[in-house]
Amino acid sequence: MHYVSTRGSAPVLTFEDAMLTGLARDGGLYVPETIPQLSAGDIKAMAGLRYEEIAFRVMKPFIGDTFTDTEFMECIERAYAGFGHDARAPLVQLGPNHHLLELFHGPTLAFKDFAMQLIGQMFQVALSRRGDRVTIVGATSGDTGSAAMEAFKGLDAVDLFIMYPNGRVSEVQRRQMTTPSESNVHALAVTGDFDTCQGALKDMFNDHTFRDEVKLAGVNSINWARVLAQVVYYFSSAVSLGAPDRAVSFTIPTGNFGDIFAGYIAKRMGLPIDRLVIATNQNDILHRAMESSAYTTNGVKPSISPSMDIQVSSNFERALFDAYGRDGNAVSQLMDELKQGGGFKISQGAMQALRDHFDSGRCDEDETTAAIRWGLTHTGEILCPHSAIGVHVANQHLAGSPMITLATAHPAKFPDAVENAIGVRPPLPTRMADLYDRSERLTEVPGELAALQAIVRDRINR
Repeated sequence: MHYVSTRGSAPVLTFEDAMLTGLARDGGLYVPETIPQLSAGDIKAMAGLRYEEIAFRVMKPFIGDTFTDTEFMECIERAYAGFGHDARAPLVQLGPNHHLLELFHGPTLAFKDFAMQLIGQMFQVALSRRGDRVTIVGATSGDTGSAAMEAFKGLDAVDLFIMYPNGRVSEVQRRQMTTPSESNVHALAVTGDFDTCQGALKDMFNDHTFRDEVKLAGVNSINWARVLAQVVYYFSSAVSLGAPDRAVSFTIPTGNFGDIFAGYIAKRMGLPIDRLVIATNQNDILHRAMESSAYTTNGVKPSISPSMDIQVSSNFERALFDAYGRDGNAVSQLMDELKQGGGFKISQGAMQALRDHFDSGRCDEDETTAAIRWGLTHTGEILCPHSAIGVHVANQHLAGSPMITLATAHPAKFPDAVENAIGVRPPLPTRMADLYDRSERLTEVPGELAALQAIVRDRINR
């Protein structure tokens, strides 16, 4: 299995090298050269299996000979051993044709744990075998950072730096990033918004001298291994509702397009998915692009769903790569237009290719609050604001095939928004009850590349 860049001029890599590299040297994102196929029989055979066993069957074709079967299964088992639900990703029925996929039973109460816990295990095995050490720098709008901290803290082969927008994440998200005491993890509170952090991260990767000096690696959803791990719960949930004998649809609250792109990969592998519905908050660049063909940034507006406060959706580049017939030059031109002018126009043919798979919807602040209230009143479920956005948009797209809405975070991660909606402050799970009592450790940094690079250089364990 080989991996190619969406911009067409970076070296072709193995799974291991693509995982440890993160962003391609031409600025693009790695994708599989070909998409492995699973037959209807392969999918039917997943019925009744443990989540870990489904994960092995779905991901194994993508990893080549990077790990032996035993090594890979051990990585999977260790990754999910700390989850708070034996099903790992259980389904809850919201209505006659609508289900909620609970993805918040991991150690940091968000869907990012599914990928990050596994990546931590795979990095450790691969780097130990190589006798190597890397510096991981990540950008987060909230959940990626805390999941990365939990996955990589204390690992011998990794120094981890997480950049988050100062004052623009929830208190629970911030504390999950700032309270780990292990010396190899560092929380950087950056002046600016998430796009400031993500832009600095890409600039670090594109500074090849710095990249090579610190042995830079990435675990944002620019890393293919992140996307791959998220493909699994599309299979596990669809099979539990009767796939491959009937198709299902999914609604995914998304900002950076990684989670919904995982659903697209599942569909390309042969999972019978009817529609993939993009659910955005008021930072609705993806919804606007799907409606108008114009992908145009207009500034991030802080919201009660901060993990979706994004205008530059990195993984949308992967979808564009396929929509433009895997033409790296065309994608490079679009990304240059985005960087220089703040947007681009999607061609008619590419737009039709996107609309063949994706629908979209938008949910503003008042509608998000109303959806949290609706969830409790009509289903008994307390939804986080991101999950509520998904449910609101899904309710507008219910038709025919069963709908699965992804619940991306536990409501206790966003207690203020939930309490404002329903008058109840959701408590943290018992295992995290002391979070507010733990000491915080963070560094405030201006959103400037040189300042951020200086901190990384100074703190890595060479």
